Amino acid sequence: MVATQKPFQTWPMLIFLAAIWGGSFLFIRIAAPALGSIFLMAVRVALAAAALLGYALSQASLPNFRRYWKHYLVIGALNNAIPFVLIANAVIDLNASLSAILNATTPLFTALAAAVWLREPFGWRRGLGVLMGILGVVILVGFSPIPYSTKVLLAVVQSLLAALSYGLGAVYTRTRFQGANPIHTSLGQLTGSTFLLMPLAALSVPVASPTLIVVLATLTLALLGTSFAYLIYFRLITAAGPTTAASVTFLVPFFSILWGVIFLQEPLSLGMFIGLGVILSSVKLVIG
Repeated sequence: MVATQKPFQTWPMLIFLAAIWGGSFLFIRIAAPALGSIFLMAVRVALAAAALLGYALSQASLPNFRRYWKHYLVIGALNNAIPFVLIANAVIDLNASLSAILNATTPLFTALAAAVWLREPFGWRRGLGVLMGILGVVILVGFSPIPYSTKVLLAVVQSLLAALSYGLGAVYTRTRFQGANPIHTSLGQLTGSTFLLMPLAALSVPVASPTLIVVLATLTLALLGTSFAYLIYFRLITAAGPTTAASVTFLVPFFSILWGVIFLQEPLSLGMFIGLGVILSSVKLVIG
């Protein structure tokens, strides 16, 4: 049975997690242009995996890599390697705020994947939610403060493909790791994505040495925005249940916009907030 805590106990965890994940887009926006998307994300997952491995060793609880290594590679690709690289590519030509808003469509793709893969009932409410989500993306892109170009359109597509990958990863994880220790699953997928990205990273080592701000952004993204954030997320699931934990989806874009405006002076527009409102309303319909 899932333990429950009072709202004043769970809300600080929820807001703190949203602030961290909202900041992840900021750190990617800083580090990706200097290090390259693949190299940055390889370093991110490797450092995060090492940190979680240390935590798992301290708890004397390690995943069964020998038994589940193939599944860890699959979820490592779907939940980390593919979406991380796509988002890093997108953030370079978009910005942290728009990328985070587009990433909020992940529950829509998860619902579609579950309907097709698991034959889950879709229903009119989820169908309406998906249509609203599409409308929200159209509004967001059409009224974006960033001048329209082929690169911007490609970045939008990559952001949506990243959300699709997250959706497929969520469904695959549900089918293969239902009831598994979440720390084992998290460490397994980070290890899998490390093995997938490191050979590619060896072929894309940056020529110039990174600046101090790039190094700090990378370390913060890996240790705070990945490994530590996972620990908070899974603790939140245990404390308040998966529905409350999933509501972090609604808060991340707001923090990403806030950090982008404060630290990167990213532009705002009315269309951004209208698109965000429509997308989050669609997510509400889909996840209930």
